[in-house]
Amino acid sequence: MTKPRKSRTVVSLLLDVGVPLGSYYLLKGAFGMSAVAALGWSSVGPVLRTGWGVLRQREVNVLPLLILLANLAGLLIGFGTGDARLMLAKDSAVTSLVGFALLGSVALGRPMMTATLKPWLVKGDAGREAAWERLRRESPAFRRAELRFSAVWGVAFVGECGVRIVGVYALPVDTMVWLGTVVMIVTMLVAFVVSGALGAGPMVHMIGAAVTTDDSADALNALNALDVIDEVVEVLEAEKNSSLVGSTHR
Repeated sequence: MTKPRKSRTVVSLLLDVGVPLGSYYLLKGAFGMSAVAALGWSSVGPVLRTGWGVLRQREVNVLPLLILLANLAGLLIGFGTGDARLMLAKDSAVTSLVGFALLGSVALGRPMMTATLKPWLVKGDAGREAAWERLRRESPAFRRAELRFSAVWGVAFVGECGVRIVGVYALPVDTMVWLGTVVMIVTMLVAFVVSGALGAGPMVHMIGAAVTTDDSADALNALNALDVIDEVVEVLEAEKNSSLVGSTHR
């Protein structure tokens, strides 16, 4: 991962995780807001960021749009009922919805995580882009790895939902606010490792091998072209020499 990408990842984590978590305890402790109000206001930032990301994209990416709609629905339900636990459960509902959507896309053979995965693997390189497209068409192993990547994330999100729902109704709200974040981070770390081992890692190796093969083929074609040129030159020289010999005999 390059330094600019690392910086963007850190900033995203701070804005989407750190700021809402800190805002909840600040609004509830320093400003005396209720748990429902603090949860609601601390969720505004991530919702606005997700909405801006959806609007900024030139093409519709289903995953961010799904997260945005689920967050908005959860906020409306939470404020409507005044139930802090329900608002916490909203986060679990969002992840489970995303998880089931990912698993459904895998079942349909159109993995949703590909839109996120592909730019990281091809890195804007035309050769890697061409290798990706060719492997998707011709390599069953590549397509299976692509499906496994999304499947791992789908299972992880659904599993996280189950753990957080149990915590929401078994533990105090103030405890679950920070513990839910811990569960989310641990889930993402595990999903990164497992999806990398089962999906992204094998795909990287296959793309690299395909690029090397393409480069070797191009080099071989270039050598073959040079051989043809050499043969043509030799034929021309032979004909020229024959003409000279014929003119000498005359």
